[in-house]
Amino acid sequence: MELADSHCHLQDPRLRDALPLLLEQSRALGIGQWVVNATRETDWPEVAALSKSAPGLRAAFGLHPWWQNHRTSSWRENLVSILSSHPNASIGEIGLDLWMRNADLKDQVVVMREHLDIAKVLGRPVTIHCLRAWPHLLDVMRNEAPLPCGFLLHSYSGPVEMIQQWTELGAFFSFSPAFLSLNKTHIRRMFQNEIPLNRLLIETDAPDMAAPKHLSRYEVSAVAEPIEPLAQSMKRLNHPANLILCLEAIAADRSIPQEEAAELCMDNFYNLFGHTEKAPINASQPSL
Repeated sequence: MELADSHCHLQDPRLRDALPLLLEQSRALGIGQWVVNATRETDWPEVAALSKSAPGLRAAFGLHPWWQNHRTSSWRENLVSILSSHPNASIGEIGLDLWMRNADLKDQVVVMREHLDIAKVLGRPVTIHCLRAWPHLLDVMRNEAPLPCGFLLHSYSGPVEMIQQWTELGAFFSFSPAFLSLNKTHIRRMFQNEIPLNRLLIETDAPDMAAPKHLSRYEVSAVAEPIEPLAQSMKRLNHPANLILCLEAIAADRSIPQEEAAELCMDNFYNLFGHTEKAPINASQPSL
């Protein structure tokens, strides 16, 4: 059985010392690929290095809305450069967030549209974060459509009424361990009944979005304070091997064998993120 984590942050310094063991434990369960999402310019080199350190680690580069205020004046050029040198990399994690303090939606939209322009020119899939800004995100994506390689709404918790509209725009949706909490039952039901099977993915968002403690099968001790500016008491870190919990939930909720659920998720993963290496960017492509 083969599995892929469609969204995680394995470059997080809280995982650094334990990462070799975490990957070994994950591989033992059949997890062999991870899309490692950057969040700011300063961690792009770490994600790039990590993607070259072991098989199956796929890089994604972008500016998370929590960190885009720290971007440099040359961030766009820097992003194009690092994407050009990593032809397999996707764009992420980007998005809109009205849950964060002092959210500047106007600036978030500007930055997101720049990412989407790059995605269209370079032909890369995109991973999107959204909290409390779903109508605004839909407006942006409608204006920017179509994206040639599709996009992932990671840990989708948006309105069920929007699922058809997202699907028509090319969206995939990922289920995370945090959705196994009792207070997320409505989201789990949405993934069970409303998300199209051919757009369904699984993720961990490790080291965050942990499953409830009584369900978590793998634990990793915190080695540092949370680095996210809005993180509250994240004492428990999410182990990437807990992806298996997502697979088990999807299989149970859809009443299909786990092997079938795994094959379904892998087909969707490859449809979004691709199987093979892309050709390096060359001078004949449109200018950015």
